[in-house]
Amino acid sequence: MTLSWPLRRDYLSPEMTLGGRTFTWGARTYVMGIINVTPDSFSGDGLAGDVPAAVALAQAFEAAGADILDVGGESSRPGAAPVTPAEESARVIPALAAIRGAVALPISIDTYHAGVAEAACCAGADLVNDIHGFRFDPRIAAVVARHGVAAIVMHNQRGRTFHDVVGDIRSGFETTLEIAEAAGVARGRLILDPGFGFGWSPEHNFEMLHRLPELWDYELPLLTGTSRKSSLGAILDTPVDERLEGTAATVALSIAGGADVVRVHDVREMVRVARVADAVLRLGQPGRP
Repeated sequence: MTLSWPLRRDYLSPEMTLGGRTFTWGARTYVMGIINVTPDSFSGDGLAGDVPAAVALAQAFEAAGADILDVGGESSRPGAAPVTPAEESARVIPALAAIRGAVALPISIDTYHAGVAEAACCAGADLVNDIHGFRFDPRIAAVVARHGVAAIVMHNQRGRTFHDVVGDIRSGFETTLEIAEAAGVARGRLILDPGFGFGWSPEHNFEMLHRLPELWDYELPLLTGTSRKSSLGAILDTPVDERLEGTAATVALSIAGGADVVRVHDVREMVRVARVADAVLRLGQPGRP
């Protein structure tokens, strides 16, 4: 008997170039390492603008097998104090520029402010990671189009009326894709993030992972960001620094559900998880190294 795991094989855009590197969707899972230059990260790893520490972490992530680095200057945890674009830029741009000169990996800027995205792209960012999917500040889509960078666009459920997990995600994606098209962002430069942990109950977050295949028909790469999230703490009854195993489980299950990129804090461990998951799930996959 021959069993075939139901992973996607056909994409609207099978490849994406980021920072001079080719990402072949479907060949393997790519790992994004989180670099927080905030003083109040929910995960306790905020570097508070310490540029040398950010560079050292970036180099460690590169050595551990990360494929992308994601630099952020504002905490997205519920209840976090908002940061002005000027303050956010003061935190992230020096770190991003220094990292750009120290590693060869593509770099993402985690922001939803057009001005911060503009400054980051000028400093060498290859992607914009917008947790509001162009819906908070639609001008950010024009920045992405003008610089020709890629964008990770999330559906953020915070403050929105709940109807159905996948239905709400799809509704958000449709709005985002309309904004992107109007701004001239090439569809093949987009990565979709369903927004694990952003406005959902723990049950809804886990339903999201269970139903990831329902998002395959967009024919765009999917990213999941489950790392150390509170939903894992709710299941395990553990503080944020004791959620490594829970993160590993959700990373493996995300890959089984078709995730192409996983965004994580613990790069070395999750690279290993992804390699094992790929060895099982992508056996015989065309293009697999």
